[in-house]
Amino acid sequence: MKPKYDPLFEPFTFASGVKIDNRLIMAPMTTNSSFENGMVTTDEKKYYKRRVAGLGAVVTSCAQVMENGRFAGSLSAASDNRIDSLSKLATTIQDEGPKAILQIFHVGRLGSRRTLRGEQPVSASAVALDVAGAEVPRALSDAEVHELVDAFGQATRRAIQAGFDGIELHGANNYMIQQFFSPHSNRREDHWGGSLEKRMNFPLAVVQAAKKAIQTYAEKPFIFGYRISPEEIKEPGITIDDTLQLVAKLKEQGLDYIHVSTNEWSQGSVRNPAEATPIVQRIQEFVGKDFPIIGVGSIITPDDALETMKLGIPIVAIGRELIVEPDWIQKVKLGNETAIRKKIKPEYRKDLMLPDAMWEYIESRPGWFPIVH
Repeated sequence: MKPKYDPLFEPFTFASGVKIDNRLIMAPMTTNSSFENGMVTTDEKKYYKRRVAGLGAVVTSCAQVMENGRFAGSLSAASDNRIDSLSKLATTIQDEGPKAILQIFHVGRLGSRRTLRGEQPVSASAVALDVAGAEVPRALSDAEVHELVDAFGQATRRAIQAGFDGIELHGANNYMIQQFFSPHSNRREDHWGGSLEKRMNFPLAVVQAAKKAIQTYAEKPFIFGYRISPEEIKEPGITIDDTLQLVAKLKEQGLDYIHVSTNEWSQGSVRNPAEATPIVQRIQEFVGKDFPIIGVGSIITPDDALETMKLGIPIVAIGRELIVEPDWIQKVKLGNETAIRKKIKPEYRKDLMLPDAMWEYIESRPGWFPIVH
């Protein structure tokens, strides 16, 4: 391995005490490949086994905390009879070396009657996503919000009992936690909305529920992370100032990290193009060096990962590139980084171990992956 890449492979210890072998983790990516009941499939286990060796940690695709929070092919952490299934996924990852982190979520207004067995999607308010064909969700009652908060705590307990090394709350990508934080999707005038402070109440309640579960059930150090989308381009939408205030509150809760979801690791503000400073760098500088931010987004080469770390970001998440190149880590370690694949060709499919539903999902979104026919 070239010495310049040594920083990528330095160990890191989280505030919880969990140590990972290096600074490279697998970003959570939707496989769309779980059984309809949310149990993990053999294809999913093969997909992870093929590409996770040598990473510091793996954040799984998201698992719903309630059955009305699912999408087609998502994992389930919504009931105790899914613990054994989740355990098989944790073991598959851990047997290859990395720590296994279960991402938990609720789909909220991104759900549909088709995938919810005819049930209307729910959200903070009855406001549809601003895309063609989006369904208008039903606003949750106060009692239902409390049930949902508790469901995140229960899902955290199940992750612990399934043998995972941590959880990541999915507060990004327009899912339910973000829907409560966003002024676009949250038009409430009660405890859960109306001002920025009240829009933070749900995310912080979920953090408290998960934290309590960890304190109650974890018998060894357990990673506790939170993923955010730092801005929304829509109006009204989340601003970077909103996010910095949330991040300040999250830091007080004793999280291990915040994972900043962006399309490009070097991305500046999407709301203010004149602000070119990478948004992950702004957040890291705001919270200080003692609180780790995970950077992600179009990290293709080890030089991309290195440049991300040079921004002051201690941990780097690789997403799509690990789908394209399952042997990324090994090629870097062998000094063979020039052989890293950057495109998918049809003849690679068998080697890539991509589940059929995942491949169909990738193909249905032209430009998302570099596919060469």
